[in-house]
Amino acid sequence: MIKTEKPPVDLELKRRIEELIAYKGGGHNPEAVEDIIENALKLLTDVQDSGDVRVIQTALRELRYAFKLFAPYADKRKVTIFGSARTQPSKVEYQQAVELGRKIVEAGFMVITGAGGGIMHAGHEGAGLENSFGANIRLPWEQSANPVIQHDKKLVTFKYFFTRKLIFVRHSDAICLFPGGFGTMDEGYEALTLMQTGKGQLMPLVLVDRPGGTYWKTWDKHVREHLLRDQLISPDDLNLYHITDDTDQAVKIITRFYRNFQSSRFVKDLFVIRLKHVPSEPAIEAMNEDFADIITGPKISVIEATPEERAADDMVDSPRIAFGFNRRDYGRLRQLIDVLNSQ
Repeated sequence: MIKTEKPPVDLELKRRIEELIAYKGGGHNPEAVEDIIENALKLLTDVQDSGDVRVIQTALRELRYAFKLFAPYADKRKVTIFGSARTQPSKVEYQQAVELGRKIVEAGFMVITGAGGGIMHAGHEGAGLENSFGANIRLPWEQSANPVIQHDKKLVTFKYFFTRKLIFVRHSDAICLFPGGFGTMDEGYEALTLMQTGKGQLMPLVLVDRPGGTYWKTWDKHVREHLLRDQLISPDDLNLYHITDDTDQAVKIITRFYRNFQSSRFVKDLFVIRLKHVPSEPAIEAMNEDFADIITGPKISVIEATPEERAADDMVDSPRIAFGFNRRDYGRLRQLIDVLNSQ
């Protein structure tokens, strides 16, 4: 591999950017902000097309505002509810979404939707304004959010779908999909792709049909008969989603995922899972045997918070286990989390 030298540091530019940050009073993550400012200045020479620059400008503005909006609620888990904006209140699916919004709030979660009509309105209706977030999208025919969230401070409106989807995934601890059109499919496949590739945190993805409905069963049949049969996905990838036609079961799937599991992250080559309580030694021995196919390097063991976690003040008081994960079989990793939640 050919190594490329880093460009020399422009000390004068660095000094002036530091002065600018000091002029604004300083704040969080100054080194990262310095880098953003320096890269913004490079647009003056690197990107000529004004449309391209506006994409960067708008995306940065939208993401900054959205992160600011969600920050005060960082300690509260959230469930995103997707589905068709065209679903009428008379439909069973609409009433199910109302029920799910209410039940998931009763279970201690907040609710995020796309802030539009149909299933999104129903989710907010069930959750109530206090526990609702809206991530709206500006469309030519749909300029305003639903009446529940329309005038609330927990509403953000996006120009771009990609920034909106990033916020959904970044701040969701679970996703529930009701029957919908291209947008619902897009959100579902995005979540699956991010979990399958390790680009997003594992979380419950629940596909909710109406009682006796076949929308998601038909979708699942397509996945199994075409993607799985033709070896375009792994059999273990089927562990990344669950199908139900019962809102109580949907809530149970979500709450069970967080019965013991809290969060996970890579610390260098070590995959660390934070828990509410650690498994017994016999249970850990059994997991090392049952999941040997995804372990590369250190076996599953109980550890203290790593120096990197302590430096970041990252859940240092939580019990944790760690092991060398092969960074590939996330469907199997989901199975391991299910085992940990059964302890």
